[in-house]
Amino acid sequence: QVQLVESGGGLVQAGGSLRLSCTASGTIFRLLKMAWYRQTPGKQRELVATITSGGTINFADFVKGRFSISRDNTKNTVNLQMNSLEPEDTAVYYCNAALASATFWGQGTQVTVSS
Repeated sequence: QVQLVESGGGLVQAGGSLRLSCTASGTIFRLLKMAWYRQTPGKQRELVATITSGGTINFADFVKGRFSISRDNTKNTVNLQMNSLEPEDTAVYYCNAALASATFWGQGTQVTVSS
């Protein structure tokens, strides 16, 4: 079992930046594929970014070069740096970890971007 705890959400004006962090419990973090998802009311949860255990990174098209993702295996953390935020980025952001058929979710952190 892997427990994930997100932090770093909040309220920011359009054009601003936020850094989300996710800390995982346990000793297998380095093996996990980590990802960030987001969800707004009435919509399906959507993938934002992924980083594999080997460091391969992928982003959703809507990120448009504004976000970056990184991981620190010594601290069991994955970070999502979000720049040039837009009101459309307002959502609850969830940290996700996957290994084989197992998947784990954090509780989510709210990001609100005001216009």
